[in-house]
Amino acid sequence: MTNDTIARVTLGNDGPEVGVQGLGCMGMSFAYGPTDEAEARATLERALELGVTLFDTADMYGNGENEKFLAPFVQAHREQVVLATKFAIDANPDNPADRVIRNDRPYLRKAIEGSLRRLGVDEIDLYYMHRRDPAVPIEESVGAMAELVAEGKVRHLGLSEVTGNELREAHAVHPIAAVQSEWSLFSRDIEAGVVPAARELGVALVPYSPLGRGFLTGTFTDAVKELSSNDWRRTLPRFSGDNAEANAALLAPVRAIAEARGISLGQVALAWAQQRAAVHGLTVVPIPGTRRRSRLEENTAATRIELTAGELASLEPVAGKVAGDRYPDMAFTSAGRE
Repeated sequence: MTNDTIARVTLGNDGPEVGVQGLGCMGMSFAYGPTDEAEARATLERALELGVTLFDTADMYGNGENEKFLAPFVQAHREQVVLATKFAIDANPDNPADRVIRNDRPYLRKAIEGSLRRLGVDEIDLYYMHRRDPAVPIEESVGAMAELVAEGKVRHLGLSEVTGNELREAHAVHPIAAVQSEWSLFSRDIEAGVVPAARELGVALVPYSPLGRGFLTGTFTDAVKELSSNDWRRTLPRFSGDNAEANAALLAPVRAIAEARGISLGQVALAWAQQRAAVHGLTVVPIPGTRRRSRLEENTAATRIELTAGELASLEPVAGKVAGDRYPDMAFTSAGRE
């Protein structure tokens, strides 16, 4: 372990050991505008060198294209990589906005075979239910996922965007290693129900978008004005118009800490996310996404930054002042079920 290598933790009571920060791979080939494929692949390799071992994708990212993108890297480093992918969002290939949530057994069976084929592996290390369909009993869905573990197609189970009670119900059927939900200085809803349940059950939290999809880094202030026409963030209510202007002003305490310490805004936001582990008494493995080695190195360095009590206090009010919803359609989240 070098000075640059990040620490390691265990996901859940019996889950895999991973670096304390993972890598969200969606943006390497999907959703965030043009990408440099060679640099993205170099970023994957550099991540392993820095001790990042949890690599996160999903079958709906580009209708399977993101899994295909990751496949050569995963196959080349299969013993080092802890591979996470997801099922449950059934999107129309011709119109990604036309999508439904499916948790039924036949769909799950089709989804796992597709992911295994695209990734070129025999087993998924961490398989998430990407979204919850309340019309299907969670015991039925997790029971079907547990069958995949018994068959050797999946090692560990995860859930995404569930409530605290749904996590308890699922965990009673089969151990859940991790819950993936949005958790950042701008999004703290899960602290009311999911975080206490995860701590009680020994389930790890895997925060996605810990950098607020890049907004917390200060690299853009209005998605519609500044990002490319095919960048999905242009559709998100928080990042354009009056909401974006109001939310950009909320970065003042983040900027003050960054300037005082000589670090980036993103490192302040990630250090805050990493310290949720100590604050709440559970394992936390954020998965910031990036396509560049320089940003990856900046992100992993944040695992070694500890904010003071005073700095944390100055950041405490931020989330309560954020303008706009996380998504245009919040029905695709756990918000309405808490």
